[in-house]
Parts: sequence; C-alpha cells; structure tokens
Amino acid sequence: MVRGVTDLKGTVALITGGNGGIGLGMAKGLAEAGADIAIWGRNAEKNEQAVIELEKTGRRVHTEVCDVGDEAQVVASFAATVEALGAVDSVFANAGISGIAAITDMTLDEWQRVMRVNLDGTFLTFREAARYLVARAEGGALVAVSSMVSNFGAPRQVHYAASKTGVLGLVRSLAVELARHDIRVNALLPGWTDTDMLAGGKGWQKFVDSTVGRTPVRRWGTPEDMAAAAVFLADKTQTFHTGDTLLVDGGYSVY
Repeated sequence: MVRGVTDLKGTVALITGGNGGIGLGMAKGLAEAGADIAIWGRNAEKNEQAVIELEKTGRRVHTEVCDVGDEAQVVASFAATVEALGAVDSVFANAGISGIAAITDMTLDEWQRVMRVNLDGTFLTFREAARYLVARAEGGALVAVSSMVSNFGAPRQVHYAASKTGVLGLVRSLAVELARHDIRVNALLPGWTDTDMLAGGKGWQKFVDSTVGRTPVRRWGTPEDMAAAAVFLADKTQTFHTGDTLLVDGGYSVY
C-alpha cells in the first residue's frame, strides 16, 4: 500500500529506536517507498535483525548502536550516519521508554530515567539533525513520535506523559524556528499499538476490553499501521505541512 503512493527514492530516513515495534514498522514503510534507512538502537543484535528484514526491500541500510540520551553518542552517530549513507533527509525521533509508578512512590531517578530518553533524546537527535539540515540548505523533515497520553490522563505514568507532552512543545517551537530553512517539523501520535511496550497491559483483560472496545476499528494498531503516516511525513512535496500532530489511533480519540 505504501509503494507507489510516494516516491522517496534518493532520500535517506533515520529512525531512532528503529530496530523494533513502531520504529521498525515505519522503517519498513519508508524503505518500501524507496528511502535508504539508518537505524539507531541500543541493542546491536536487534539492529542486525532489523537490517536483515529491511534489506529485503533492496534499499541500503545502516545501523548505529546509540543511546539517544547520551549527547556524545548522538553526535557521533549522526556524523557516522551521514558518512555511511551520504546524507540524511528525514529524521524520526522514535526511541522511547516507559514505566509504571504512582506519583507518591516515584523517585527522581525514575522520573529522570524516562525523561532522559524520551525528551532529552528527542532534543539531542533533533539538534544534530537541525545543525546538519540548516548547513546543507536543502530542507528536510523532522518527526517526533509522541503519544496519545499527551491528550489523555495517564495514571501511574506521569513521567511518560510529561515527556511525550514536552515533545509536542519541542515540535511546535522547532516548526516555527526552522520553517525559513524549509525544514518541516511534525509529530506522530500512535494509538494503542501492539508492541513490546504494550505487553504488560495485554495481560489485563479489563484493560484490553476497555481500549479495544473504545477503538472504532475494534483492534490494536500494528507497527505497520504507522508506515503510511511516516512516508507522508517524509514526503518532500508536503512543503506546507509543519507544526502538526498526526493522530493514527483507529478513531480512539473521537469515540
């Protein structure tokens, strides 16, 4: 469904946390649309497994072992990615983690653990991408993967919710700041998606019944459901689309 809708041949897409889940789903869609792919992930083995899958599309694939919360690693990984693939045209800040804790029990360390990856990691990734894209002067696309929790309450996940809401402020501000450089900045908000992060919730039947029952399409989302959205957001012809939050949730938010 992605192939032939948008032609991304000759472009390079970078996806952090792209070795599994939503990140890998987006990477597959971008590759099928013609983009060469860079994957950043902390697990070298998972990175290599993703390469095997993505190379089936016939595209070039490069990986970096990178912790996006570590400034030095992000700087080095971005430079290595450009050297390996020759360019970067779209960047998807997808790497993220979660956690469960009541506010009365949450430690500062737990709060900062999630913020470090979800918010600091997005900032660092986008900063390096912006430095490169502004200097190159050919435009580009930055996409942050946020969450529906930026619109709804998320009890026992206040650190995750705060980090994903903060990402939206980052996106809107950068959309204004970078528009004069023809750099589009948008956010993707997935609905309840069947990934490892959802594994714990899937074992709680009340949660399953509540979320799937409220979703008009009556199923979980899949990582592949985010592929077409990723391709749209990377499309160089969408020159007037910036500062937006693209919701892909099966109708959950309107029901």
